[in-house]
Amino acid sequence: MKKLIAEGFQPIDTLIKPNTNNPWSWKDKLFLGLSPKDYMKQLFRNPFNWILAIIYAVGIPILVGRFIFGLGWATHGSYDYPWGLFLGWGLFVMVPLSASGFMMGTTVELFGRKDFKPIERLGLLNGLLGYFFAVVFLQVDLGQPWRLVYPMFVSLGPAAVLFLVAWHVATYLSVQIAELVPATSELMGWVKPKKFIKSIVLGLTIAGIILSTLHQGALGALFTYAPGKVHPLWYSAAFQWFHFFCSSIFGGLSMLIVVSTLSKWFLQWRCDANFSKNLDKITLGIAKGCSMALITYLVIKLVALAHDNEWGYLLTSWGQLYIFEIIAGSIVPLVFFTMAIRTGRAGLARFAAFIAVFGIALNRLNTALIAFNWHLYQEIPHWREFVIAIMVYATYIVVYRAVLYRLPILYTWQGDSK
Repeated sequence: MKKLIAEGFQPIDTLIKPNTNNPWSWKDKLFLGLSPKDYMKQLFRNPFNWILAIIYAVGIPILVGRFIFGLGWATHGSYDYPWGLFLGWGLFVMVPLSASGFMMGTTVELFGRKDFKPIERLGLLNGLLGYFFAVVFLQVDLGQPWRLVYPMFVSLGPAAVLFLVAWHVATYLSVQIAELVPATSELMGWVKPKKFIKSIVLGLTIAGIILSTLHQGALGALFTYAPGKVHPLWYSAAFQWFHFFCSSIFGGLSMLIVVSTLSKWFLQWRCDANFSKNLDKITLGIAKGCSMALITYLVIKLVALAHDNEWGYLLTSWGQLYIFEIIAGSIVPLVFFTMAIRTGRAGLARFAAFIAVFGIALNRLNTALIAFNWHLYQEIPHWREFVIAIMVYATYIVVYRAVLYRLPILYTWQGDSK
């Protein structure tokens, strides 16, 4: 696309074709204003697409095999280790990294910080797709997705924490879809849906805050079902929900910095001047939120350790892993975020965000997989489980990229819709 832009190609950012009175057709919007032949050329010219093709060629047959032969064919799941990569990565990692939606909505719509407006829709999209594919991972793990209606509506389990999480995630997905209706309306030329959503955006924002706070904490509460299985350094009955909620704040904000950075690197042709020129300032503003959340998280972790009197475990091999997680995943990014804010270096803030994302992923994998049943044996996920997880996450990237190509997320729509 960079080559086409240099040759004078103008990406679609308005309802009417340049120098004409004709509107763009749905086919034009699907192919980004290119002819099908030119679009296919771009598709085959991108080396990343060839990597994706290999992933799908290997992954799709194995995914089909998982549904034909059962979960035991694709994983080492057992009563000792019920959560594999599908939930350990797809649910417990992706959900906190998708918490940017309710935070950016709150910042812009509730607190009136219009200076964060250029990145608000990217935060909402990050939240929507992250939650949606967490549900996809959950369905791959559970199987029989056509029976999802039963635990949700028919055979209810309101006393279960997972029932609470499921309904919160499903309801919040609906809220996030509604919040992105304006972007879709601009592309399609729909005036009334955008006007309606703008009239209820405050209610949607407040609903997002409530639902996100509840289900982020409820994910931590799931581990209170297994108090003797999770290693004491990663388990604290009194603070488990708060660990998960607080870590999701800096996790979601850090992921937003990562995604905006990748967009600036690889989708520069789709970023308008409003996004590109303000990104450094916005990144430093988000870094302030990350640093405050990280400080709170570290204090709560220390308080939980003292409250449960688990200091002795720090001298064990598990303690070394715990200390590495705290230092590499929390203290180091906190130091870098602080330095970036004091010196105004957005690049350093971006580097800190990549480390923070690694840190929260390590924490959730430690809690759900590595330190789970720590006193028994270590379970290594099946190779088929790795392949399916990589393929589903690759699909997440494909959908993410396809939406950013088309919807006015990284650019401002040049239309007359109000």
